[in-house]
Amino acid sequence: MPLGTILIADDDTAIRTVLTQALNRAGYEVRATGQAGTLWRWIQAGDGDLVITDVVMPDENAFDVLPRIKNIRPDLPIIVMSAQNTFMTAIRASERGAYEYLPKPFDLKELLSIVTRAMDRPRETSPEPVNAPDDIPLVGRSTAMQEIYRALARLMQTDLTVMINGESGTGKELVARALHDYGKRRKGPFVAVNMAAIPRDLIESELFGHEKGAFTGALQRATGRFEQAEGGTLFLDEIGDMPMEAQTRLLRVLQQGEYTTVGGRLPIRTNVRIVAATNKDLRHLIQQGLFREDLFFRLNVVPLRLPPLRERSEDIPDLVRHFFTLVEKEGLQRKQIDIGALERLKRYAWPGNVRELENMVRRLAALYPQDTITEALIESELTTSAPQQSFSEPVKTVMAEESLSEAVDRHLASYFSDFKGDLPPPGLYHRILREIEEPLIGAALSATRGNQIKAAELLGLNRNTLRKKIRDLDLRVIRTPR
Repeated sequence: MPLGTILIADDDTAIRTVLTQALNRAGYEVRATGQAGTLWRWIQAGDGDLVITDVVMPDENAFDVLPRIKNIRPDLPIIVMSAQNTFMTAIRASERGAYEYLPKPFDLKELLSIVTRAMDRPRETSPEPVNAPDDIPLVGRSTAMQEIYRALARLMQTDLTVMINGESGTGKELVARALHDYGKRRKGPFVAVNMAAIPRDLIESELFGHEKGAFTGALQRATGRFEQAEGGTLFLDEIGDMPMEAQTRLLRVLQQGEYTTVGGRLPIRTNVRIVAATNKDLRHLIQQGLFREDLFFRLNVVPLRLPPLRERSEDIPDLVRHFFTLVEKEGLQRKQIDIGALERLKRYAWPGNVRELENMVRRLAALYPQDTITEALIESELTTSAPQQSFSEPVKTVMAEESLSEAVDRHLASYFSDFKGDLPPPGLYHRILREIEEPLIGAALSATRGNQIKAAELLGLNRNTLRKKIRDLDLRVIRTPR
């Protein structure tokens, strides 16, 4: 007795054969076709317990057939396959009622696992259709990005709290906006707050609002970001920089669904979806006593890790073409890029990730008159923006009696001599200042155990200036003294 009947629609004979054999071995009866029209006739006749279909068919696109299928047989689970592995493919599959989206090439064991789940628990309702814009918010066809797309497609119709982790420049806010713009709360507001950009003593007021007279300078009542995001999504960027007092208030919101304004007494019910992001290791901050463990578990309901660009270098050609299209729409000259240049970009480590790549593309479009970007131009850009030798390499021998000025002087002499009469890449002044400034600020934060107010006093800097430098230098780990 077969476990059920599966209908397959794919114009590739080899894929139909492989799927038919695998599903037959698993105990299913299979009917396969290369035409969307045939699939539609089978479904109209009431045949099949599950559908596996490609998107692009000779006679009709599956995305046009899916709404008709869900209209007459809403409980029929549909697995969509596609070689068009983009973010919008995953989203369109989800919003048209697909049970699962599977990019080609796919793993046969994964497909069989999805079939088993779908047959056991078919989807009963379809999400509300989305009027998708032409601009694709996320770009890339790598395996790593496919996993992100599939996760996002599953999350669109939920209110689950999401924690996005990734290095600076990987596109964390883009992912948060995609969750909002294509999800069930898209008709509500999207409010983004960068914790690192707000003075610590004002974060609670910024998030929850304050009453008139709540503190010096509170001349009137002010609404907070929670109130502004009511019915929509609140994106808390750089959540690792949130002070403990605000963490406690946020935990109450996540636990009880209510908050009080600063200086207020009456609890206010809230209806927002929380999406948080960080480029820090929150577990390490928990060990240091800088982040609440209970808040971490409340925020980390669905963790999403955005891969750095160096882990998905195969996406660089698509990203470059996407950015050139954007700058052309902004009025800059249309550019082409040759294969050698793309290969050179793929070999670069991209410490600034996608943001660094976008900035380079904009420079290439604005500063170079050539219609085609060559490998030589890319090499010139990379050499200028990334020093051939880091000034921060440790000095092998340092005399205990040597002053800082003498050590720097000797290091500079060694640095220049390594170029054997040539000059270092341009921008040396700012590179040296940055590489001295970063360990100095790091040492001050270490000595004050991460207290930015005390660190600012120690350094003789304004607190806002210090916060900006921490953000610009991307200081991720606060080192504690031994």
